[in-house]
Amino acid sequence: MLTAKTVVSNLPWVEKYRPEKFNELVAHEQVVKTLTRFIDNGSLPHLLFYGPPGTGKTTTVLAAARKMYPPAKLASMVLELNASDDRGIDVVRNAIVTFAQTRGLQASGAGQLQFKLVILDEADAMTKDAQNALRRVIEKYTDNVRFCIICNYLASIIPAIQSRCTRFRFAPLDQKLIVPRLEHIVSAENIQMTADGRKALLTVSNGDMRTVINTLQSTAMSFDTVSETSVYQCIGQPTPDEMKQVVACLLNESAKTCMKTIKSKVFDNGYALQDVVNHLHDIVFTMDIPDEAMSAIITGLGVVEQNLASGCSNETQLAAVVAAFFEAKTLCAKQLKMDEEMEEPMEI
Repeated sequence: MLTAKTVVSNLPWVEKYRPEKFNELVAHEQVVKTLTRFIDNGSLPHLLFYGPPGTGKTTTVLAAARKMYPPAKLASMVLELNASDDRGIDVVRNAIVTFAQTRGLQASGAGQLQFKLVILDEADAMTKDAQNALRRVIEKYTDNVRFCIICNYLASIIPAIQSRCTRFRFAPLDQKLIVPRLEHIVSAENIQMTADGRKALLTVSNGDMRTVINTLQSTAMSFDTVSETSVYQCIGQPTPDEMKQVVACLLNESAKTCMKTIKSKVFDNGYALQDVVNHLHDIVFTMDIPDEAMSAIITGLGVVEQNLASGCSNETQLAAVVAAFFEAKTLCAKQLKMDEEMEEPMEI
């Protein structure tokens, strides 16, 4: 028989270490302060949380729900619908309206509110018809219920709903805010992690706490030590050293050598060309080259990404990447020649 302790220990780390209270959140202090004031005053408006994945939107509203209602009342006072649920117009008219029509029987008191809470997570998946039906529900049942709508992109929510909600933007987390939580999990799980492994986790996350924790768990389960090499092997992306070799080849070798070398370093190791292109984007902006050459590379990489998304051959698109760098080298050579001609003294 499974005990409660066993069930908790078997949870994915992203759920096992999910903050449950406002004081456990590591970022968005102003949002937390504002929500706390709303709850304490009993004047919580309809909410619209938007921002990239893994920045704490769902965690924040769940922490707010725990502050608003006692544990015994959470199930009856909170309705949470995710993208995995059917959230067409019928769900709005039936499930949400049925929940919103009934008033909470909970007595008001310190930290307890009479209105219910509806959480619509990943609202990007809601159809326009469902959103149009929802805007009337939001107005009609304000006395009984408050809505919290969560999405990644604000533009995916119709203006009529945006105007009825108080909006909060959740920006990607700063690395210095992620590190303490990362170190806490490493210590709690007794993981061996190197300094370059920590740096690699923060680099691949791009401010996404969920990605950091999931990658850490996957790497810790696969390798004895969380290092830079093991992290990149776990997520199937080339390491920074391998990308430096690819760029050095593109800048210094012939086209035939570039194709042969990159094939062996990319395709033979199972890396996706899309991931290589993404890394090249970051590297190009650090290169000291003329604007025309940089524009040629960026344009070429953009065309390659578009072609890969439409299902073109990886090998053909690799040739396009090589061609973009060769065009940039030609432009650099022309610019260098012009500069040398301008520096030559004029004959009298």
